[in-house]
Amino acid sequence: MSGGNEFRFFLSCDINLPVTFRIERLDGVLPQSHLLPNEYKVRDLTSKAQLAFTVWDVSSSSEDGLVGGATVFLFNSKKQLKTGRQKLRIWPQKKADGTIPTTTPGKVPKNERGEIERLERLVNKYERGQTQRIDWLDRLTFNSVEKIKEKECNKSENSLLSLVEPGANFYAPSPVSSTNELVTVWDPEVGRTNPSEHKQLKLARSLTRGIIDRDLKPSINERKAIQRILKYPPTRTLSGDERQLLWKFRFYLMSEKKALTKFLRCVEWSDVQEAKQAVDLMGRWETIDVTDALELLSPVFESEEVRAYAVSVLERADDEELQCYLLQLVQALRFERSDKSRLSLFLVQRSLSNIEIASFLRWYVAVELYDPSYARRFYCTYDMLEDSMMKLEAGANGDDGFKLWQSLVRQTELTAQLCSIMRDVRSIRGGTQKKIEKLRQLLSELHSELTYFDEPIRSPLAPGVHITGIVPSESSIFKSALHPLRLTFRTANGGTCKVIFKKGDDLRQDQLVIQMVSLMDRLLKLENLDLHLTPYRVLATGQDEGMLEFIPSSSLAQILLEHRSIISYLQKFHPDEDGPFGITAQCLETFIKSCAGYSVITYILGIGDRHLDNLLLRDDGRLFHVDFAFILGRDPKPFPPPMKLCKEMVEAMGGAESQYYTRFKSYCCEAYNILRKSSNLILNLFHLMAGSNIPDIASDPEKGILKLQEKFRLDLEDEDSIHFFQDLINDSVSALPLTFRNIPIEMITKLRCFSNQFCKIYHVCEIWRDLEYPEPIALKKVDKYCVYLLLLRFCEGRKEKKNKAVL
Repeated sequence: MSGGNEFRFFLSCDINLPVTFRIERLDGVLPQSHLLPNEYKVRDLTSKAQLAFTVWDVSSSSEDGLVGGATVFLFNSKKQLKTGRQKLRIWPQKKADGTIPTTTPGKVPKNERGEIERLERLVNKYERGQTQRIDWLDRLTFNSVEKIKEKECNKSENSLLSLVEPGANFYAPSPVSSTNELVTVWDPEVGRTNPSEHKQLKLARSLTRGIIDRDLKPSINERKAIQRILKYPPTRTLSGDERQLLWKFRFYLMSEKKALTKFLRCVEWSDVQEAKQAVDLMGRWETIDVTDALELLSPVFESEEVRAYAVSVLERADDEELQCYLLQLVQALRFERSDKSRLSLFLVQRSLSNIEIASFLRWYVAVELYDPSYARRFYCTYDMLEDSMMKLEAGANGDDGFKLWQSLVRQTELTAQLCSIMRDVRSIRGGTQKKIEKLRQLLSELHSELTYFDEPIRSPLAPGVHITGIVPSESSIFKSALHPLRLTFRTANGGTCKVIFKKGDDLRQDQLVIQMVSLMDRLLKLENLDLHLTPYRVLATGQDEGMLEFIPSSSLAQILLEHRSIISYLQKFHPDEDGPFGITAQCLETFIKSCAGYSVITYILGIGDRHLDNLLLRDDGRLFHVDFAFILGRDPKPFPPPMKLCKEMVEAMGGAESQYYTRFKSYCCEAYNILRKSSNLILNLFHLMAGSNIPDIASDPEKGILKLQEKFRLDLEDEDSIHFFQDLINDSVSALPLTFRNIPIEMITKLRCFSNQFCKIYHVCEIWRDLEYPEPIALKKVDKYCVYLLLLRFCEGRKEKKNKAVL
């Protein structure tokens, strides 16, 4: 305190730490570089300390190979240690002198700053969180920024050095000023363990307390607190008091199987005695369910004893249930302590008695071999599976282990041949029809061995089905950029099965979503609610290739273009003059149930980019979704509705006031509450996928799982959740996409011309039918975001003139 009641604060930090920084990249001359070690500590620096960088090109043929140099002060004008990203200008053919004043200043003077410096300043504001983040706009912006930087660097003779200094903020000593100055104080002990609290915790959990705690019983308030904790989702972190409460009444909770996972979360596993006591209690605890055992395989639990216990519980699951979780169990191998873990041995042993599990396990592991971080671990599991199967003796059907393994290997050979065919087909110039003719020619001539296999091959999608060859005349190509193949396989029982083979697209995310649809369908059926879902099979056979089961169906875009409405389409296959809307009651019920099922599932999983081209309808009235490029809340469209419910679906139910629409809402609420009961299972499965390379999970696993958790609204009781979901449906219906029905053709023409300026384009099939033209107009692809903005502007203008809303 000074004489004038003035205060002076200094920012404190651990000054014994070394000054750390790294070189991120060097633009214009050299490619990306890496870290530079520094032994100087913060306490040893003066306020005039500088870093002098001199860049040498060791691969240069010249004698010295000098590229240039730059000098930068470590402290700013406020005598504060610089942190974050710093952009330095390299002076060509000059060594950094490090003098004061320097002849090689890294900071570009104001009068010489150009476009690159302006962009760097904006990027720094963005990284500090001072600019709002909009994913789709950020991607476009940063692509443009990189192009501008590249262009400017080519013009300039100077290079730019990107330096990152992650040091703590620190104020160098300076004379106390006569003015009031408030400075943020950084406490180096924030986040560290309080020694007194740690000591108290040790005493409370000592072995001698075990005798006293054994007979403890919680009070009424403590029981309520415990029950509240047990209802927490697996993503919830326990507070210190909650952990202590569970530990205190651990003996009382041993008969409560739901409490084990929470109890194991409150154990301090670094304490040998405490860990030993917890493992002993775990062995005597009421055996947990298989679904809870999945939580113990997550990255949260590193103890080998805990993970081994989880595997012992999984051994009680039957093959059908195990297959529901197999994809996640393979991903859980990433979190094991060793390559030959208890989990990998368990998966291999179970696959020996079930060829379907063996086939899927082999494919799931084979796809992960491309991940360099865990390739060794997955190679080890693959070798274990191969060695174990090769040692199998002949079974009742006469197939020994060698034949079984070869039948699986031939699946890979088949996919390799299909990839070769796709390359040949894509190289053909011309339309889709020419490519189809080339495909059938290749299957009949050059790859005629695929028409009739020497030996039946187990289908990769359904290993229980033996395929014997491809029917060239019934094989075709879809009209799309990747030209996926639609293949018809002969089966050993005399039938056929149709498969889609794609190359150039990562199907692992689709595979996960369909697995979840299949699991949720199973959970609903266990509660006697069959919503007629269509969980078609998907299998990723590589990072950019895979197979999908082909389901005969038509997209809603095509149906509405040809039949004008969903009801007209269903009347073609299930006419009934006495039935509702001229179709059979069973067909309408199937349609309503499938709409309800997928509305709930797409809401929970946060499926994005829904449009009339990826909503398909089968002849029997079952609706289903395809193409899951955006999940967990991601959506390329701005302001998407909370639930994917298009107005054509509502119209097919008789409108928002009909009894059938009321029944639809009833099915939705019932399904939502059933799935909420299994929220822990779904969250655990997604948590096990945290280390996978699935795009929408790998970008931010924690955020994605929290988004999924929010969709369950676990804070609500069942009755309240029904009201919540009904409101959600109403909001979605009122937020249906903009219609083009009242927009003149001149406006559409302007939209078409305006959209040509944008590179991101989408199909807008609904424009054609809403305009009520017999043929599609020239506008086939437009930027939907631009359409939304222009329509909003157009609608506002019409409201002012005619006081009439277009929406």
